[in-house]
Amino acid sequence: MTKWFHSGRRRDLCALLYDAGELRAQSLKNRLESHYDERVDPGSFYATLRSLVESGFLDRRTEGIADVYALSEAGERALLAHYEWLSGLVDGPTPRERPNLKD
Repeated sequence: MTKWFHSGRRRDLCALLYDAGELRAQSLKNRLESHYDERVDPGSFYATLRSLVESGFLDRRTEGIADVYALSEAGERALLAHYEWLSGLVDGPTPRERPNLKD
């Protein structure tokens, strides 16, 4: 997994965009705040979006005065790879069902 994906917020933003297709920045922020059930600092939110765009994981376009974001192909590949990894862990045997192995 690439370093950009270590942040839960980055993963969550990408997941929201995967689900929605594309969103204006404010709508994306509102959905993230709803998911977290708390306010997200605007400065850090927009810095995260800028970082994802600069890294090539999000596409940004301007619509009137609003920025609209969508997951890029690279972002979708990274999100789906993470989903596959996480699904393998969640769908696999529970800790109680696994043999007790030492590292």
